[in-house]
Amino acid sequence: MAKDVLTGIHFLSGNYACVEGAIAAGCRFYAGYPITPSNEIAERMSVRLPQVGGVYIQMEDELASMAALVGASWAGAKPMTATSGPGFSLMQENIGLAAMMETPCVVVDVMRGSPSTGLPTAVGQADVMQARWGSHGDYEIIALSPSSPQESFDFTIKAFNLAERWRVPAIVLLDEVVGHMWERVVIPPKEEIRLVFRKRPSKPREEFLLYKADKDLVPEMPIAGEGYRFHTTGLTHNIKGYPDTTARAQAPLVRRLVDKIRKNAEKIIDIEEHYIEDAEVILISYGISYRVCQYVLDKVRSDGLKVGIIKLNTIWPFPERRIQELAKQIRAFIVVEINLGQIVFEVERVAHGQCETILVPHAGGHIHDPEDIYNVIKDLF
Repeated sequence: MAKDVLTGIHFLSGNYACVEGAIAAGCRFYAGYPITPSNEIAERMSVRLPQVGGVYIQMEDELASMAALVGASWAGAKPMTATSGPGFSLMQENIGLAAMMETPCVVVDVMRGSPSTGLPTAVGQADVMQARWGSHGDYEIIALSPSSPQESFDFTIKAFNLAERWRVPAIVLLDEVVGHMWERVVIPPKEEIRLVFRKRPSKPREEFLLYKADKDLVPEMPIAGEGYRFHTTGLTHNIKGYPDTTARAQAPLVRRLVDKIRKNAEKIIDIEEHYIEDAEVILISYGISYRVCQYVLDKVRSDGLKVGIIKLNTIWPFPERRIQELAKQIRAFIVVEINLGQIVFEVERVAHGQCETILVPHAGGHIHDPEDIYNVIKDLF
């Protein structure tokens, strides 16, 4: 048996680092279906999980993969799957099921050029709105975006912790370049890795109510087979978990599903800020695009231009309060993303005309040319 956590300094790709992060977080169940450019995650999982006493299953498709995650989670596992654009689309129905049943799980989407089959082996960042709104109805998820193999390791652990804490699907939005990038990754000793586990029932079995929430709006979660009788369903349900398909039941249930994230957003949101204090213009980016922006930022700061940057570690929930604050202090936000406009519209909505919002778009296939970003900045000064 290999060690659960491969501590030390390693040279890993983003996809491999994601696997090691999942193992370190306690993931012991993986169900998935092969798709480029996420295949290395499934391949490494098929080797690593048996080494640590876990279960790896290649499913018949992505719809079934997501359904397997839901079942595994209710059986007590910390489950994960990985996919890319077309497979992510197929998972959306059961991501909605997981949201309705309040099932903690992690989905890794290694974004590629799209739509449709698109560019299977090349980069894109056009799944961010699908991550938030891909399934039907009102619900909330959490989505994180690593920009390096080290963050791929760290953010995968964080995704599991957030999924367990808030009982939602958590999505790791890798992109193809970060997934296939090889860099130094430091894996700390197991005892230094902070893990979070779902709240377990605290009441006697005869008093337990499956969907009776605490003050934080998150219910306790039993494990199938431990003796707690429960029923869970994708239908609108009452606090016992049984179907109650009335408007009277719908209102408090869906409001709680939404509010448990919205009202706790500031506890979840993670952004990084650099050179914000004197900034007249602020770059906003995530994933591999942030790495390009770092290069540009160094150049424009050396030119004497007062430019700062915000890195979105969590894309959802979106950092509305902070963007609103900064919009009143600066001339413009410049949003750099590998799509033709997605997060830029969130920035524009939240800035609400207090400052200009500018997109530096890219349809995918490769990363931005730094010169394109540089020229947009120069035109503002």
